[in-house]
Amino acid sequence: MVSLVIKRFFVETIKKALLSRGYALTRISHLQRATMISAMKSVANRGHVLKTVIDIGASDGRWSQLAMKALSRCRYFLMEAQAVHEPALIEFCKRRTAVEYVLAAVGHQVGEINFQADRPFGGSASLLPFASHNVRLPLTTIDHEVAARNLEGPFLLKFDTHGFENQILIGAQQTLKQTEIIVMECYNYKISPESLIFHQMCAQLEDLGFRCIDLVDPLYRPYDDTFWQMDLVFARSTRSEFLYHQYE
Repeated sequence: MVSLVIKRFFVETIKKALLSRGYALTRISHLQRATMISAMKSVANRGHVLKTVIDIGASDGRWSQLAMKALSRCRYFLMEAQAVHEPALIEFCKRRTAVEYVLAAVGHQVGEINFQADRPFGGSASLLPFASHNVRLPLTTIDHEVAARNLEGPFLLKFDTHGFENQILIGAQQTLKQTEIIVMECYNYKISPESLIFHQMCAQLEDLGFRCIDLVDPLYRPYDDTFWQMDLVFARSTRSEFLYHQYE
């Protein structure tokens, strides 16, 4: 009993010390659940049938590598605009079976697009030229690549596309008919002329037959400590999970 009292005293002391500095002591389980790997494990545990994962904005393949821990039986197709990542993508595909990539921006049609290539792990596409670091890159669509490569659904589409999501969805109309899961980085601010704020994106995807089923990795901007972005997971609105309205 004495040791338990001492333990509680130290825990409360540490909590107060952390709180005074703007931190909080939280159980590890709570932190783990709000991560991408936990969300992908949840997708697997709920029994979603998936054949192909399309990673849009794949950079060097790090998100696909994480997703493979939970969704190991899928074929993976990585789509990345910036050539700086091609050596890593080549190696990524060499070390794995049923994985391929394309080096092109993704949007509403096949052609070319403006791209702000100022950051290897940032950058964004736009219909209008950027004031700085603007380059013209090849543009493809999800529907074009799915047909050309005979990719099979059901699909999981992952978006890390910095405000260009709406144009990409326009170029994925056929693929969306066979899509089971969408993982999308969504924003609380209008970060580009084409971008939608997260609640607008939720409404748009609901019109396309999807509802939000998970939320992970919220991010707050250093400028004013306000909510900046998060990753949302969307599933078919006809899923049985959405028919159950109780907490437990």
